Amino acid sequence: MSPRSASVNEELRRRSQERLLQAAVELVGEHGYDATTLGDIADRAGAARGLISYYFPGKRRLVQSAVHRLMHRTLEEALEREPCSGDGRERMARAIDAVLGLARDRPVLMRQHMAGLLHAEGFVPCPEQRRLAELLRDTVARHGSSDVDRDYPLLRALLMGAVYAALMPGAPMPVPVLRAELFARYRLEWDMGVPPDTKASGGRRDTDTDTDLSRFFATAPAPEDRPEGQSK
Repeated sequence: MSPRSASVNEELRRRSQERLLQAAVELVGEHGYDATTLGDIADRAGAARGLISYYFPGKRRLVQSAVHRLMHRTLEEALEREPCSGDGRERMARAIDAVLGLARDRPVLMRQHMAGLLHAEGFVPCPEQRRLAELLRDTVARHGSSDVDRDYPLLRALLMGAVYAALMPGAPMPVPVLRAELFARYRLEWDMGVPPDTKASGGRRDTDTDTDLSRFFATAPAPEDRPEGQSK
């Protein structure tokens, strides 16, 4: 059997990372951060536990990267769904609804994520977070900002604050109320984005919880796993 090529090895590494990220968001969403072990994540991903320390410096960094992946892919999906829109105000509305939707639909996961950001290690930039930042910066620019470097951090802070308020144990604020405040700040009309209790394009309702996360974590077969003659 001939040795695998460098490209095949790279693809296998990518798939392993993707499975670990997906397993992390699934398990933390189901059981919480403290109840989820690295062994649990490795077992769910079908990977050796040693791979986690090879790709990530620890559980908190893995979970933070995994949640940022879910956030950036959720935001990307919302911004690009049909009908596609280049309107900056519509894209801002979709961005707000996407982030608030995660707080509403995945409260355990997002509450653990917010708690992790307040941990001693705090906010750690990673490739997944940078992709999320790029989408939000682009949204701010398309909305008409004259100073993206000033307005992007403010939008990020407002969204994080809204998520925190929606998930505060014992005193949560209703998502529609938070949405109304953010829409008023950015001068958006209520029927933009995906208003509560309405059907989004593509057939999913705003109140639906999508339990299948596989579309956010690309784990397509590696080249050597594809049937002979099948192209990429």
